[in-house]
Amino acid sequence: MAGKTLYDKLWDQHLVSQRDDGTALIYIDRQLIHEVTSPQAFEGLRIAGRKPWRVASNIAMPDHNVPTTSKERSAGLAGIADQVSRVQIKTLDDNCDELGITEFKIDDRRQGIVHVVGPEQGATLPGMTIVCGDSHTSTHGALGALAHGIGTSEVEHVMATQCLLARKMKNMLVRVDGELRRGVTAKDMILAIIGEIGTAGGTGYALEFGGDAIKALSVEGRMTVCNMAIEAGARAGMIAVDQKTIDYCQGRPMSPTGELWDQAVEAWRECVSDDDAVFDKVVVIKAEDIAPQVTWGSSPELVGAITDRIPEPANESDPTRRNSLERALEYMGLEGGQPIKNIPVNKVFIGSCTNSRIEDLRAAAEVVEGHTVASNITLAMVVPGSGLVQEQAESEGLDKIFVAAGFEWREPGCSMCLAMNADRLEPGEHCASTSNRNFEGRQGFGGRSHLVSPAMAAAAAIAGRFVDIREMGEA
Repeated sequence: MAGKTLYDKLWDQHLVSQRDDGTALIYIDRQLIHEVTSPQAFEGLRIAGRKPWRVASNIAMPDHNVPTTSKERSAGLAGIADQVSRVQIKTLDDNCDELGITEFKIDDRRQGIVHVVGPEQGATLPGMTIVCGDSHTSTHGALGALAHGIGTSEVEHVMATQCLLARKMKNMLVRVDGELRRGVTAKDMILAIIGEIGTAGGTGYALEFGGDAIKALSVEGRMTVCNMAIEAGARAGMIAVDQKTIDYCQGRPMSPTGELWDQAVEAWRECVSDDDAVFDKVVVIKAEDIAPQVTWGSSPELVGAITDRIPEPANESDPTRRNSLERALEYMGLEGGQPIKNIPVNKVFIGSCTNSRIEDLRAAAEVVEGHTVASNITLAMVVPGSGLVQEQAESEGLDKIFVAAGFEWREPGCSMCLAMNADRLEPGEHCASTSNRNFEGRQGFGGRSHLVSPAMAAAAAIAGRFVDIREMGEA
């Protein structure tokens, strides 16, 4: 009998019941809640006269709508100009207060983006099933967990029953062999993977990332990779537990301690795919072939190396794909054959649940230090992923480096990643962004987003255009 994949193990451990039609009930260990997808779920509970099945399994925080400027933030709810945003956050506060759900409110130093705070607090642990009303919940799979986004009705269902109706996915292994070259990061790796398999390549699969290059990443780098599994079409991305995972979890506020810690570690070491496990599909990529990446279109799969040129639609034989490329270039205001280095940049955004952790900010600050933002950049902003990341960065003086260079240093939140607060692009503006999506209007109506690593975004801010980070500092 063949061994089990990590996904198979997590599924079997949480399976409550299996039906003949392929649907199943799985037990959910942790639900993360934010202000946008929860109001209707709470109201549904109230109408049905139900209470959360296991209150302690839920953790909430506002992140999508919170303002990121110090002036607005210091005023609390009153500082939120948009009425809908203000109501959503107050509603989350009221619901959590009423039901006794732990919430890191807007003025709590632990508040931040839910996918940054979960691992940071130890609310995310290996072997867990984790859900949130947000597609980038796949981030948490970096710790050997089965994590994925759910809809608002499912948020209510998990609150009420601690279970989720689901269908088992197929298994895919994305193996990145070898060693990344200098200047190439986890963000470049996942963009290259998406460029290879496409935004539908992982549809129907749970993705496990493996190989020497994945193992060499820090846990924060692994979160970046798993965060964008959803952009490859998969609901879940995960990475096997190793000593790095265990070291990351130790001492977190919500991690087990004492004898329970020892028991947990023993169990967590089994959160790996067996050597003889069989995957339904295996994709192999050579790490040394990956260069710093820049998206040039309106989908994460429209991506290339910084040294590339934008493809010519006329060279595409498939008429459907050719029309898609033409539309993307028209929206982006670019031309086929144009060097990626020649793409203009107006704004720079360093943040989001993909790249707002301390490791990301350190990488960007290293590039920025001693330089000044180019005159054609109208706004360059850094938004830490949580209050604790912000404190750590400030203790290391990173905020001073950014401010001295001409960046704005902001308060934690989702910010310009999805433009649900005041941070957004204007029509026609090009943004070097460390976020995860570059769809039409994602960062503001008519805005043009280019996904890059923190180092590449920082370099673009200094140069006023995209540059090869590997050439920075060279004569």
